[in-house]
Amino acid sequence: MNQLIKMQKGITEAVGKRIKVLEDEGLALPEQYSAKNALSSAFFTLQKVYGIEKATQESIANALLDMVTQGLSPAKTQCYFIVYGNELQMQRSYFGTVAALKRLSNVSKVKAEVIHEGDTFEIGSNEDMEMIVTKFEPKFENIDKPIIGAFAMIKLEDGSVSYTVMTKAEIDKSWQQSRNKNNKVQQNFGQEMAKRTVLNRAAKMFINTSDDSDLLTGAINNTTENEFEREEPKEIQAQEKQADDLIKKAIQKPEETNKQEQVEEQKEKTDATDEVVVEDTESDTEPIEVESDENQTELFDEFGLIK
Repeated sequence: MNQLIKMQKGITEAVGKRIKVLEDEGLALPEQYSAKNALSSAFFTLQKVYGIEKATQESIANALLDMVTQGLSPAKTQCYFIVYGNELQMQRSYFGTVAALKRLSNVSKVKAEVIHEGDTFEIGSNEDMEMIVTKFEPKFENIDKPIIGAFAMIKLEDGSVSYTVMTKAEIDKSWQQSRNKNNKVQQNFGQEMAKRTVLNRAAKMFINTSDDSDLLTGAINNTTENEFEREEPKEIQAQEKQADDLIKKAIQKPEETNKQEQVEEQKEKTDATDEVVVEDTESDTEPIEVESDENQTELFDEFGLIK
């Protein structure tokens, strides 16, 4: 904890300098947003984060940079921090995603709702064959009934609306892929977590088709993706391990070849001394197979080591 307090000044200054550079590159923070106050609030929050002593200074700085880039503050419950191994990550709450989306150009309103069993919910399509919600009538007596889905709405200043709908099965599948899948928060706060999940999906689909700053949209997307377990890095690590094994094997081959040549030369000298001529004789010992440069090239090419 004392270590965190000691590094607070250095990290705050580093993040502040980086934000200044990003602002020069086109990043626009909200007018009423104070990066300094948000960082102070974040460090106060970090002191209560489980496992924070294991987090690297670099990951802490990156998490805080993501927070400031998106104009969020833990004081407004717009984000929170979680340690995975030795890496600290910032994650948005439902309110944080709403705030981040409202920073995008032309966005006038952002909303998400859950659909309970017994509610009236209908979808259709507009003239552009885009899915729209045509009817939603929630009922008070259904609030305690099981959730069967959720939907999000992003309304633009020109009046057009973008809808995203998820069934409960899709929401559950998303939660299973989350790095927080063993956290009971999804059970204890099902409604808010369901709204947050569908809004995050809507945000990703909307952001990837927007013309807003890459600095802001990239930060929003990165925060969303960091919440999920990705299989690709594990596959890449396995591939890299295989590639390393091939490199080691390739390095060892010349040594094995030299040893084999020395054995053959010694055998030839012995045969010449004894004046023995051997025709079509197979050795009882299997020869050591030496891969040709061509075969090694094919192996390296298979694992992407040769461009």
